[in-house]
Formats: sequence, structure tokens, C-alpha cells
Amino acid sequence: MKALTLSALVLVCCVASSHAATSSAAFNGSWNLAFVTQSGTCDPTYNFTVNISNGIVTHPNLVRFRGYVQSSGFVRASVAVQDKYASGSGRLFGSSGKGTWSGRSGNGRCVGYWIAQRN
Repeated sequence: MKALTLSALVLVCCVASSHAATSSAAFNGSWNLAFVTQSGTCDPTYNFTVNISNGIVTHPNLVRFRGYVQSSGFVRASVAVQDKYASGSGRLFGSSGKGTWSGRSGNGRCVGYWIAQRN
């Protein structure tokens, strides 16, 4: 469960936004995200779906995150839940995207990459 929660946090890190004014509606819609852990104790992979609306990413189970999606597609974000923290960055391109993430859960650290696909 700890690894699953950290993986979910990373998702939001990669596409979350609190700066809608600098974001573009070009990325609006539902996005499937896949996270791959390259090192650390997190789950090897984790997949789920988020919605982006004018640069703001929503997911019903994650509430403490911040970040942005620029009109160029550049994304940077972070999220925290209790003793878990993750951050990531990358770029969305039309209907896909990719980037890297890193995080910690207690004393454990994880790093990896993420890919996104518009639904």
C-alpha cells in the first residue's frame, strides 16, 4: 500500500497544475499515466487516469499537490501525503507525454520515469 500510494502521488506530480492562467486548454481531457520505478522500493509499475482542465489536473483521491502545465506542455509538480513526497517533470506533446519522477516514503527513496497517453 505504501508503494502504491507513492506511485499515485508521483502521477499527480507529473501533471498537476495550480497555475491555470499560464496553462493551455490544448491538454484538456482524460489522460492515462504509467509510472515505471527504476530503483527503490515502490511498485515496479503503476497506471491510472487523471483529467486535465485548463492546466488543472484532478484525481479524486489526491488533494495535496501543486504544480503547473505550461502552454508549451512542460510540466512540473509535487505532492505530499503524510510522510510521503514525490516530484516530477516532463513534457506533454499533443496526445502523449513523458518525464521523470523521484520520491520518498519515510526513509525509502524511489526514482523512475512516466509516460502519458491522452484517452
